[in-house]
Formats: sequence, C-alpha cells, structure tokens
Amino acid sequence: MIGNGLAYVSAAVRDPQGVAGILERDFQLRRADCAVGGTGRTAPVLVVGDTAVALFEIGDPFVGGAEKTGVHHLAVSTENLESAAREAQRLHVPSLPGRSEAGLAGARRILLDPDATGGIITWLSEPIDLPSPVRSTVQRIDHIGVASDNNPNFLEVLSRRLGWPVESTQTDVEISQTSESFTSDKYGVIYRSRQPEFIGGLRVAFLTIGDCDLELLQNFDPNAHGEVQHGHAGSTRQDQGVITRYIESRGPGLHHLAFKVRNIDALLRRLHQAGHSMIDTVGRPGSRLAKIGFLHPASLGGLLVHLVEREEI
Repeated sequence: MIGNGLAYVSAAVRDPQGVAGILERDFQLRRADCAVGGTGRTAPVLVVGDTAVALFEIGDPFVGGAEKTGVHHLAVSTENLESAAREAQRLHVPSLPGRSEAGLAGARRILLDPDATGGIITWLSEPIDLPSPVRSTVQRIDHIGVASDNNPNFLEVLSRRLGWPVESTQTDVEISQTSESFTSDKYGVIYRSRQPEFIGGLRVAFLTIGDCDLELLQNFDPNAHGEVQHGHAGSTRQDQGVITRYIESRGPGLHHLAFKVRNIDALLRRLHQAGHSMIDTVGRPGSRLAKIGFLHPASLGGLLVHLVEREEI
C-alpha cells in the first residue's frame, strides 16, 4: 500500500483565521500554526484524530492558486518519499516531473499526476509533527467526500493500484411510494399500492486510508440530476443534485469533509444556537447506518462539512 495514512488535508476557504477560530471554539479541535514551505509564512492547522486539516486563502500557491473554496488536496504520509514515488510510478500512478518541494511544517512533498488519480489532487508527504488531539465531541475525520463520475475507475487507481482497501460499497436511493384507498359502505376498504417511483440516488464506495476513509459518490442515474432545495433539510435526492452540479461545474474531485462525532443532535443544536447556517438541524439517516447532518458552506468560509454519528462494525 502507498502511504501510512493521511498527513493532512488542505482546503481553500475565505478567511482561514476566522474558520480556524470556529473549528477551535465550536468543534473543540486543537490548533497548531505550521510553516508553509520555505515562505516564512504559517497556516492554521486543526488536529483531527491521526491527521489534520490545513486552511489556506483562495489563491494561495500552496493550494495551487485555487480560485474556488473547498477541499483542495490530500497529503499521504510516507516515511520514504522517493521510494513511495518510485512504487507509485511502477503502479502506473506517476508523479509530475519537478514537483518535489517543501511542504507543510518542514516536510517535503511530491505531487502525483492528477490525470492518473482521476482528478483527486494527491501529494506524497513526509510525516508532519503535530500535537495530540484534544478529547472533544469530534473524534476524527470520518471521511473525505469525492464527487465521482465513475466509481470503478477510481477503485482501479486507488484500491487496486495504490492499495487503499475498500471498506464497503452501497447504493443510496430515495423512492416515493403512493397508496390508494377505496372505501365503500357495502364492500369495505381496499388498499392498492402503486409501483415505487425513483426520486434520486447515489452509488457509494468507501476506501480506508489511515484512520479515515474516502467516500466515492457517483450519480445513480445520469438521467436524473436530482435537485437542491435551499432552506430545506437535506435528503438523498438533494445529495445527488449537489454531486451532479459539482461535477458539471468543476469535474470529479474532492468535495467535502465529514467529522465523526459522539452526539450529532447535540452538536447540530449547539452549532445552530451559535448562529451558524445549517442545512440539517437534526441528524438524518446516511450511509453505513449513520446519522448525518450538514452545515451550510457559508458557515465555514465555503468549506462543506458534515457530521457523522455511527457505530463501528
């Protein structure tokens, strides 16, 4: 397997210092300011389980001058950078020529060719030294969402080549069931159920890397684009619509962060009371027998984050 887990996840946001303050205060995450390459600058980094989330301003060179907010890249931790790059090359996942540079917290990094990783921007990185996480309602990163246009292609690269094991796969479908009743004073009541109507859905696959997963999300039916109802609680149909719109505007790639939490309803309630814009105010059913809930990206500088409460199986 390439890598020993994630060193960190980088995101481009509006007002990194403000977003870091929210994650530190309202999510109770430990903050560390880490050096950025050889620039003399630092970036706010939040420790989450065995990895971390690094925050950068839109346009920062460290996130490739990203023009839009969101999760930008993964940094896969490896003790021997050159050896890992050679092994990835052997597995037909080459690194880009000349893209070895100083990374976060003094660790060197090498960029894998995004064309070979399906558009997921992935760096190999030396391990970074971070403080231990604090005990809080957030336990770790549950997963990093990937907007996918072809799950089998991603599985070929990420699992069969890079060796990241598949944790599980599933299909999430929202259907509408209509029933009719015929009530007679002489013949009684007859009920008839119509054929279920497909509303929306996603094909989902989880791959494990370190103490978190990648979640591949592919539109179940390309002819059904789903819909996004702003101001309404989330649903499978809306999730499908969000993924479809993302791929249409940006192409496949990293989409969101999900934190595994101890008590989702309590945390959603606290975040709502703190004035954050919410998509969900109570947990709803999600993948892997979980309860999930989304914050609106406006709450965290354009970064889409959702919470997951689930038992390990």
